[in-house]
Amino acid sequence: MMRAWLLPVLLAVCGSAVATGMSVKGNLGTASGVLLAFLVLAGVNSPLIFPRSIGAREAQRRSTVDGRPVVFWRPGCAYCMRLRLRLGGRARRLHWVNIWTDPVGAAVVREANDGNETVPTVVVAGRPHTNPDPAWVRELLSPTA
Repeated sequence: MMRAWLLPVLLAVCGSAVATGMSVKGNLGTASGVLLAFLVLAGVNSPLIFPRSIGAREAQRRSTVDGRPVVFWRPGCAYCMRLRLRLGGRARRLHWVNIWTDPVGAAVVREANDGNETVPTVVVAGRPHTNPDPAWVRELLSPTA
């Protein structure tokens, strides 16, 4: 769990250091903007944005039982963040696997993407879809689907 917070904490500390240096030089407005930008980046990369990740094997087992898609992602990925943010509250209904913390998940993604760790890779009914349109994923989660 601590590893998941490493990047956000590092971003917040670096942003604070840069903003402090700027404010000491008298650039209060710029310092505030820089600090805000770093804090937003820290928040977006924090575990608060993404639902809790589980292992690939467990995600695949759960998906077999409940039919929900599995999303393979990694921290810092802009496309993963786009998918997560565009799904809104529906994202919690998916099974999320962080490929940086799960070697089995990373292997699944490489197998689906010609050896590349291209994310997000969404697996629906055993079939991988690389960087799918968030609207399509939302449709999969709609009550009528």
